[in-house]
Amino acid sequence: MAAVEVVNLWKKFRIYHERAISLKERVIFWGRQRAEDFWALKSINLTVPRGTTVGLIGRNGSGKSTLLKVISRILYPTEGEVRVKGRVSTLLELGAGFHPDFTGRENIFLNASILGLTRREIKERLDDIITFAELGDFIDNPVRNYSSGMYMRLGFAVAVHVDPEILLIDEVLAVGDLAFQEKCLARIRELQGQGKTIIFVTHAPKQVAELCNLAVWLDRGEIRMQGPAAEVARAYAEFMGGAAG
Repeated sequence: MAAVEVVNLWKKFRIYHERAISLKERVIFWGRQRAEDFWALKSINLTVPRGTTVGLIGRNGSGKSTLLKVISRILYPTEGEVRVKGRVSTLLELGAGFHPDFTGRENIFLNASILGLTRREIKERLDDIITFAELGDFIDNPVRNYSSGMYMRLGFAVAVHVDPEILLIDEVLAVGDLAFQEKCLARIRELQGQGKTIIFVTHAPKQVAELCNLAVWLDRGEIRMQGPAAEVARAYAEFMGGAAG
């Protein structure tokens, strides 16, 4: 059974050049602003079986993060369809869903509620989330004072404790110290053992080969290759000059 199905997906953005700034300029140059269409995703077809881990790889600007955001329904397709079956937990950007003036503890309640947990469910998981994040006394400080690594710790801790059926992760495993990265990878392996579906974006072919069942190589908004993770990771690494991440 498929957890995620992407059918003939196209995503277009409208890019404006020489955008007017002042109200006067907007009135004077109304209708004369130059713009062009940019297709970030083109004819994407992808089926992710339930319980599979899929790696999305490709150079910057290839459409990886855009595809993840469409799957998570942050963005909507211009054409095509995305079908998602199951509770989704997302970790797409550092601090996404966090309020800078709230403490880490308060943001756990905020972020977990956005991901669909009730207040009672959050309270039941609160101690585990705080322990996993390893933030110590900082958990009761405003997150505006957090480093990028601390943001990642808190965001990842929440994302993996909401009991997701589908987990979407965008490159955050590249942030933070090595020990915590290993802890995150160990947690991902636990979720794999529980039969969860995981889709994550990375620039590291080696990570894809080690963690994933399947991989998708995106290039300029199109699927260049998809299939067994080791094969796709090897082809991408060779294309990038042997950079195995």
